[in-house]
Amino acid sequence: MIFLGFAAGLPFLLVFSTLSAWLRDEGLTRSVIGFFSWVGITYSIKVFWAPVIDRLPLPWLTAQLGRRRSWMLLAQLGIAAGLAGMAMSDPHTELTLIAILAVLVAFSSSTQDIVVDAYRIEAAETEYQGAMAATYVFGYRLALLAAGAGAFYIAEFQSWRTAYLAMAALMGVGIATTLTISEPQQRDGTTKPGGIPADSPLPARLARWFKASVIDPFVEFFTRNGKLALLILLIIALYKLSDITMGVMANPFYLDLGFSKTDIANVTKVYGFFMTIAGAALGGILVTRYGIMRPLLLGAVMVAATNLLFAVLASVQPDLSLLAMVISADNLSGGLATSAFIAYLSSLTNQAYTATQYALFSSLMTLPAKLLGGFSGVIVDARGYEFFFVYAAAIGTPAVLLVGLLIWINQRR
Repeated sequence: MIFLGFAAGLPFLLVFSTLSAWLRDEGLTRSVIGFFSWVGITYSIKVFWAPVIDRLPLPWLTAQLGRRRSWMLLAQLGIAAGLAGMAMSDPHTELTLIAILAVLVAFSSSTQDIVVDAYRIEAAETEYQGAMAATYVFGYRLALLAAGAGAFYIAEFQSWRTAYLAMAALMGVGIATTLTISEPQQRDGTTKPGGIPADSPLPARLARWFKASVIDPFVEFFTRNGKLALLILLIIALYKLSDITMGVMANPFYLDLGFSKTDIANVTKVYGFFMTIAGAALGGILVTRYGIMRPLLLGAVMVAATNLLFAVLASVQPDLSLLAMVISADNLSGGLATSAFIAYLSSLTNQAYTATQYALFSSLMTLPAKLLGGFSGVIVDARGYEFFFVYAAAIGTPAVLLVGLLIWINQRR
């Protein structure tokens, strides 16, 4: 699971913040870089093709490797091919091709996420799922270091082409793991999930799947939460708005300030990684001690407020010590907010629909922010970084107010 977690985490930054740094380093406009962030929307809508991957066998490959490993291998080959293609493309003359290849990487990566999650659940008994998830997250975090700091180090001393070729080669870790592990045993039975026979007509199966996978979980959620359901969904949609919007322009901002790629790797990636872990641990402690809602409110306030620190950073001369202080505050608050928010999302699910409701919540959590984040570069080009970071802080205000409102309503009840 460490190796599969590594394979899952590796492509994420390579089509998000690391790609933003590469394009800015090549002199592309921030508006174009902002639009490139829409590639990440793929991760937010993967729930729509998950049933296809769950049930559709691949010609020849499924017979050789099994249902899970065949899709896993196809996705990993797609990631490696896409990254290698991006490395061999020129951002100045083949930008459209890079965009298409980035979509291929994101689509293959989100497909791999679906399959690895299914493999993790099927490969071990319930009592081992905690350990499976923990080792998966550890591998995922290692991959974020490789795709963040590692790619920056290689680009600084070699080139971005070499960095992306190296990342494509690192996907060999996932491919070797897929070819080595055993296919999990399939459950017996001739019916598909939802109780409909496997030989039923395709339209009937699709209609039954849509009702069971999408309609029923939402109906249950609205029935259980009543009038508060819309408020809760609005909080989910807006909570990450400030954080994700700011993240699109973070690496171009560091480069425009004059920091070297080594400085960015050392401070924002390596050091920032440990501050994020510290923030997540602090968030877990606060949730245990004070419940979910108060840490959730604190996280929303801190994420919005730390964006103002970036506005200060944009108004002064570049200074590594100041950058480290801002990164400390930002990653600590981001880790705390994420920890509290995940606990909140988990508390909203019904055990009968845990996987589906959580997948739908997590899609709603990122989709509006990624759509809005695509316009980040346009705002920076029009008004500058200082205005942009104040704007990023301001769009975090609705989440603060809505969480406060929900706390007040719950206390009144």
